[in-house]
Amino acid sequence: MTSLGGAEMVDWNLAVATATRFVRPGPEVSRDEARAIVAELRRHAKSSEQHVRAFTRMAQPGATGEAPHDTPVLVVDRAGWIKANVAGFRAVLKPLLAKMADRRATVPGGAVLGAVGGKVTGVELGMLLSFLSSRVLGQYETFAPPSRDLPAGAQGGRLLLVAPNIVHVERELEVDPHDFRLWVCLHEETHRTQFTAVPWLRDHIEGEIQSFLGETDIDPGALLERLREAAQSLVGAKPEGEAGEEDERSFTDLVQTPAQREILGRLTAVMSLLEGHADYVMDGVGPEVVGSVAEIREKFQKRRASGAGRLDQALRKLLGLDAKLRQYRDGERFVRAVAEEVGMDGFNRVWTSPNTLPTKQEIAKPADWIARVHRKADGAP
Repeated sequence: MTSLGGAEMVDWNLAVATATRFVRPGPEVSRDEARAIVAELRRHAKSSEQHVRAFTRMAQPGATGEAPHDTPVLVVDRAGWIKANVAGFRAVLKPLLAKMADRRATVPGGAVLGAVGGKVTGVELGMLLSFLSSRVLGQYETFAPPSRDLPAGAQGGRLLLVAPNIVHVERELEVDPHDFRLWVCLHEETHRTQFTAVPWLRDHIEGEIQSFLGETDIDPGALLERLREAAQSLVGAKPEGEAGEEDERSFTDLVQTPAQREILGRLTAVMSLLEGHADYVMDGVGPEVVGSVAEIREKFQKRRASGAGRLDQALRKLLGLDAKLRQYRDGERFVRAVAEEVGMDGFNRVWTSPNTLPTKQEIAKPADWIARVHRKADGAP
């Protein structure tokens, strides 16, 4: 990454140190119980592979029979999730931050600003990650650079299961812990299957992200201001009850050009597809292997839809997490409607190429996607 006098735009090490310092403690478990939970999550992750493959009819190219994914499953604590995500952010944002650093280098005093700003931003990013690290149950990390502590598959990628958060939620919901752990694994395994069975998907999404970032032409302070606002929300810097237009802002407000809006629309559509597909598969497989799936889904949906108070709601708006909740809902409706109309094999045409991915408008109107992809491909007028 381009640097100014050795100072990066973001002090990544400070981000990790800050996040791990302020991360909330996980639920209390004994050492033996912790070992048992980790072992069970690993077993469920492995068994989920066959369940998801059988239901989706998707397989890694070249895989036969019982051949496993080459992407590792990592059962991590909150600090492990933080380290993995900082590594992912660093990889994805590298071109943008290099561009911003070059721009700042032309400003008088830019080297000093870079040194100070990198540490400030590292602290602010760390505060955000400490907040998010207690909320994520699992994650297929698509752009994961491998390291000694955090290996990745041959094509990149790794599956993370955040054990303390899974235990916390299963206790909060008062559901069967063994069923809940398998249910979570089914969702995350679906994401792993999406990327390992569709070789072009990772590069396509990365290309869209880099195109979006490449269109960004702003002063570094405008981008980093969002981190500052979010971090201040975490420590209660905004007076209680104060409201205004900025309450509605999020990182997506950095969209500036028609080209960026088009790219963001495509990214929103594909993320809705991926999240909705995972929810659909999780519920489709669930009744066969998760005895209490109906109870889990009902309680989890209520929890997902409700915030944990004003602070949580403000952060969800700022970080765009409300949009992510809509992605789950809208994407699942799309997948269900298409599968009911043309079957699972018909739905799987969505993975043929970037051209067969649904548009943002088609996510809302599945019949339009069916008309475009199926009827034209089958020669219908």
